Amino acid sequence: MGGNGHPARVSRQKSDPRQVRTTVFRGATKVSLDPKGRMAIPTRYRERLSGRCDGQLIVTVDKDHCLLVYPLPDWEELEQKLVRLPSMNKVARRIVRIMVGYATDIDMDANGRILISKELREFASLTKRGMLIGQGNKFELWDETTWNEKRDEWLSEEDDGEMPADLESISF
Repeated sequence: MGGNGHPARVSRQKSDPRQVRTTVFRGATKVSLDPKGRMAIPTRYRERLSGRCDGQLIVTVDKDHCLLVYPLPDWEELEQKLVRLPSMNKVARRIVRIMVGYATDIDMDANGRILISKELREFASLTKRGMLIGQGNKFELWDETTWNEKRDEWLSEEDDGEMPADLESISF
């Protein structure tokens, strides 16, 4: 935490031409969509998104039937990795088809709203109420009811003992 109670940001001095800034999105926020599919980005994220990507976002689908919302630079980095995957690999080809195929450019308007296409809303069963879940460099956007059901399911699951080695060293 920074001295003002807000999350500390990691950045290099502005004079460094290789300036790298890590923007972290965290937290769960209820959001509403209007009948046209417009959703207001919560105020606490707008400045970060404006600074990171000038409000230019990419929305795509996830296999859990939610939407992934990326700042454009973070998506471009991921997209470069995705399109380099071997096209003869069936699993890689499926992932690229779905993630890149559904990737949609979205601009945040002057009021901090984004317009989510009908196709994306249908994929994630989004109607009026949603949950925006911060995931570090991106957000997940869920239908609120689906999110609540999945969250409760995940919290009630027993650990299967197959924790990645990177997680074993973290103390929660």
